[in-house]
Amino acid sequence: MPKTAEACDFTLTAGNSALLVVDLQRGFCERPLAEKLGFSASQHYWDRVDGAVLPNAARLIDQARKAGVEVIYTVIEALTLDGRDRSLDHKRCDFLVPKGSEGGRVMPALAPQGDEILLPKSASGIFNATNIEYLLRNLGVERLAIFGVYTNQCVESAVRDAADRGFLVTLVADACATKTPEQEAASLAVMQGYARIAETAALLDEMRPRGASAA
Repeated sequence: MPKTAEACDFTLTAGNSALLVVDLQRGFCERPLAEKLGFSASQHYWDRVDGAVLPNAARLIDQARKAGVEVIYTVIEALTLDGRDRSLDHKRCDFLVPKGSEGGRVMPALAPQGDEILLPKSASGIFNATNIEYLLRNLGVERLAIFGVYTNQCVESAVRDAADRGFLVTLVADACATKTPEQEAASLAVMQGYARIAETAALLDEMRPRGASAA
């Protein structure tokens, strides 16, 4: 039967839920490498990545694995060395992370384990640039928690597109970053129309087996 508003349950549980880790890769999260590759960001962005996004992402990923919640990664990385497969927007902006380059690798502390899925993309929206919807349907995933960088670009695209395709989406507010506090606030305000907005601590508790104590 079709879902009704009353039947919408965003709770992250094993078997029907996944974390979507958006672009937490070395080229966007290691400042020396990022600047070497020509990626420039604000001090606010770097402070937030180091102080909130990476540690919160690590905690969420660890708890999801313990809870049996699927962990899926996306990175911006071309399928070719010269980037001929890139989106027109990335070509127009001369934005290229070549296949196999160090900038396209997930941050080591967050790296996929075992057979966790990693999807490279060469556009902002993962639902437009990859077969993620097909994969999620095959996995039986109905609920997604999404976080990463930039809040108002790739993360927001993923949230909007997932919601439009019928997934129940949670945006993890304190595991995202963009250039300014104003952009951060504006994006979160808009995303309330598409997702449940939650903090890391709440989701850690939600994924913790009942009766288990916090570490």
